[in-house]
Amino acid sequence: MTKNDSNTGVVVIGGGPGGSTVATMLARQGIDVLILERERFPRHHVGESLLPASVPVLEELGVLPAVENAGFLPKYGATMVWGREGKPWSWYFRETNQRYPHSYQVWRPQFDQLLLDNSRANGVEVREGHQAVDVIFRDGKATGVSYRTEGGVEGTVDARFVVDASGQNGLLAHKFGSRQWDPFFRNLSVYAYYSGASRLPPPDDTNIFIESYANGWLWSIPLHTGWSSVGAVVDSAIGQEGIRRGGLQEFLTSQIRQAPYTSDMLSQAQLTSGPFIVKDWSYTSAQFAGDGYILVGDAACFVDPLFSSGVHLALMAGVLAAAQVVTALNDPELGEASGRVYQELYLKEYSHFREMARLFYSSNLASDSYFWEARRLLDGDEQFSPRHSFIRAVAGQPPRGYERAVLEQGRAPAEFLASVGAVESERTQRRAVLTAAGTPRAGGDAPLYRAVPSLAQGVQVQRKPILGQGEFVWGYVLATDSQPEGTPCSGLVAAMISCIDGRTTVAQMLARLKDGSDADQAPQIESSVLAALQILYVDGAVAELAGL
Repeated sequence: MTKNDSNTGVVVIGGGPGGSTVATMLARQGIDVLILERERFPRHHVGESLLPASVPVLEELGVLPAVENAGFLPKYGATMVWGREGKPWSWYFRETNQRYPHSYQVWRPQFDQLLLDNSRANGVEVREGHQAVDVIFRDGKATGVSYRTEGGVEGTVDARFVVDASGQNGLLAHKFGSRQWDPFFRNLSVYAYYSGASRLPPPDDTNIFIESYANGWLWSIPLHTGWSSVGAVVDSAIGQEGIRRGGLQEFLTSQIRQAPYTSDMLSQAQLTSGPFIVKDWSYTSAQFAGDGYILVGDAACFVDPLFSSGVHLALMAGVLAAAQVVTALNDPELGEASGRVYQELYLKEYSHFREMARLFYSSNLASDSYFWEARRLLDGDEQFSPRHSFIRAVAGQPPRGYERAVLEQGRAPAEFLASVGAVESERTQRRAVLTAAGTPRAGGDAPLYRAVPSLAQGVQVQRKPILGQGEFVWGYVLATDSQPEGTPCSGLVAAMISCIDGRTTVAQMLARLKDGSDADQAPQIESSVLAALQILYVDGAVAELAGL
């Protein structure tokens, strides 16, 4: 039996964190949204450990009170056997995030149910037991979805836009053949749930515990249910061979035996659920958005689980995708451009986790084996550019918490350490130059006014879509070699950059920027420009302040 449904605004394939987030955000803007979810919730899913970066998204969705009242254990940081020595060490979110000093260790069936119920409460139509079979295209544009119910009924639904949040199944990525596997992270994971496992001693008793060992690494996550999620991440080829020989349970048990701390924590525990297997962790897609469609969460990309980034990436992508869909529905031309920006922003966050994971793997000396030797970066690795964007993430930019830990506990490649040191030293010197010049004051004659700024190579202002209130709008970004996607900037900063030509003094530039402004606006323009100029100088976007 086949039936045709009436038109809807947006069809979302999948009701996981990414799908429910984009659906809720769209429904709040008055758009009709239908979620087609293959499973019946609550359903099993791995990925229990959240990051603090997810908390403000949950707050924005209006679901944070439900999460706080669900009884999930607070996660204050991580404890690891990783780096130079084979002993546990810990880092804490409060060291770098005062506003959100903890996240949660969630039971995913319950957590995902809360998010999906929140979508319903915001007016989203949710059809569970409906598997999306294909996305329908007409003249190159996605115009609907065909589906099959658990009872065998087939149907189609027309839509103005299709969101693929189908998880690692990746409906559109497989349709297009656009999934690209990451050669560095050819891993697989075998995991299970145990009851009666002991925890780390306080204050680390609700931390995620990560222990490296010869074949890879293990995670252990305490849950409010009394269970612990325990998994081994190993080389894909070697793991598959071991599983063929002894089966999943024997394989996981043999890995745990090789990790003394995890083994001790599970010495009195009983296997409660599983084991399960997940293959080939890391991949991305060639295109995240197109005419009438967008990919969200694991349907778009997934990176090695070392930093528990899966849910965070899905929630973040859900918010961005909702803005892109609204933009595309309202303004097709801006929608096409914002689709490219969506992919840039998504890949920027993805790449941060990927590069930090590569660095962590490379710096681990607690274990020595084929697994670790094959995953160590060599000095001069062409893919490991010392000026890559993540270098700046550990050299003066707001840290996520684990960047510094690897420098303190591991042995990173010498080229990386030298690059970080060089960037930090350069910033220190530039701050000293500004300090010596004195604090400029509006209308004063400080040395900074006589300086002639020049831009670093590759620095330019671009007009492109930027994220506004629930949609993308045209704006300006400052693009650099290390951040080619650009950082949003005001029209005033964009105008300032256009004045920097290596010949014009700061005083002349200010006069040009204030020309035609009201007398009461001039001091604010001058103050803002001077502050921005000094920030850009310390960051290196302004290469020189000649004469200073």
